[in-house]
Amino acid sequence: MISSLRGTVIALMAGSAVIEVGGVGLQVFATTSALAKLHQGSEALLHTHLVVKEDSLTLYGFHSLEEKEVFEVLLGVSGIGAKIALAALNTYDANTLRQIVAQKNEKAITQIPGIGPKVAKRILLEIGDKLGPALSEATPVAPAESATTETVIAALVGLGWREAEAGEAVNLALQQLPTGTTQELLRTALQIFGSRR
Repeated sequence: MISSLRGTVIALMAGSAVIEVGGVGLQVFATTSALAKLHQGSEALLHTHLVVKEDSLTLYGFHSLEEKEVFEVLLGVSGIGAKIALAALNTYDANTLRQIVAQKNEKAITQIPGIGPKVAKRILLEIGDKLGPALSEATPVAPAESATTETVIAALVGLGWREAEAGEAVNLALQQLPTGTTQELLRTALQIFGSRR
């Protein structure tokens, strides 16, 4: 099992990065929060989970052990694959997911792309208390504060886009999601870039 890797970021793409370790370029699919911290040409450390299938070996990367642990618990739910588990962490941070599960908030879980009411019920049933307590269980889950455009633009520039392009994409994303979180706006901006290719 490859549990972490440290190396030079040689390429950044929507949804993944290529990190050179010992002369080998490894593609790592990562959360938007992890990708936002990476810069091309700089050294990076990612906690990783290797998904082994008959025809592929796929690495998933996270900026914290907490993110990785939540990802692995989600993978343990029947019918939940790596893509949906990653989508969950792109929609909510690890602590918010803990809070949602602790509160049995089925509606919040259905906000994750690819998860409907039936799967949301299964997640709550199968995870139980495996995620452990949230840092602040007493506070109900509420929509996150609107992200500042500067934060999202900086993340996009870190992913390799020019500042002018990033600003334009963020403005378009804000039109679609005026009260979106940083992760939601970043994901929407990446989708806007993807639609132009």
